[in-house]
Amino acid sequence: MLVSERIGQFFLGSEGSRDRLEYTEYGGGDSWVVLLHGQLMPRRMHQPLARRLAADGLHVVTLDLLGHGRSDRPADPQAYSVSAFAAQVVALLDHLGAAQAVVGGTSLGANVSLEVAATEPERVRGLLLEMPVLDNALEAAIVAFGPLLMTARFAPFTVNTLRRLTRPVPRGLVPFWAGIGLDTLDQRADAVAAVVHGLFFGRVAPSAAERRAITVPTLVVGHPRDPVHPAADAALLAEEMPAAEFVRARSILEWRRSPERLDQVAVDFCAGAWRSSTRRSRRA
Repeated sequence: MLVSERIGQFFLGSEGSRDRLEYTEYGGGDSWVVLLHGQLMPRRMHQPLARRLAADGLHVVTLDLLGHGRSDRPADPQAYSVSAFAAQVVALLDHLGAAQAVVGGTSLGANVSLEVAATEPERVRGLLLEMPVLDNALEAAIVAFGPLLMTARFAPFTVNTLRRLTRPVPRGLVPFWAGIGLDTLDQRADAVAAVVHGLFFGRVAPSAAERRAITVPTLVVGHPRDPVHPAADAALLAEEMPAAEFVRARSILEWRRSPERLDQVAVDFCAGAWRSSTRRSRRA
């Protein structure tokens, strides 16, 4: 089923700066779903899922958070934190005129979604979380992103050279996920260093006490044998949250290579969150 797709933008201003953020809308109606990408990845990674959700009547928006994709990329580490990203999601909802949305994402996007639910619970209809990054992922995240921070800061020519090499490759001539990989390599060293620095030294996710107070319907998807996103974190999160369900992916690649099962789980969850008429109270 074909669905309408529209690209939009909005601007955020703070302390003399004005940053542009870009998003894509799929479908229409009042049953909003916002999908957020992983760290350094573009919003286009969620295009297949967004189209699937929109084909079932949901109004889906994918957002490039600041420093990612086609949004602005300031080189100031203070511009980047999970809290700042959550504020961008709320600003997107205000821009769209959406009172509530099911908010979800992958990795960084999952943590940002949690932050939105913790700080602006009245704006969240449900949470769709894949691969959250919590306590069990700390060491692996340092190993994965620490060298990237040092390389971008002290050997920026490596990151900038990758950008020059990957930018000219036509995305329409390569498989979809290869194109996402090329988009992820399309980085400026100063912006990469700022993003990683800001996330390393800022708030990563709501505390356990805050997570236990999130009462909206939640679907948590965890992957086996994923050191950066341990399934133990996803399972723990589902146990902490009173209205959460845990779904184990068959592999780290299932939702990318054979998405039918998890796509249907996501469709059923998002549609069910909008069918529910139960009012959720603010956290205690």
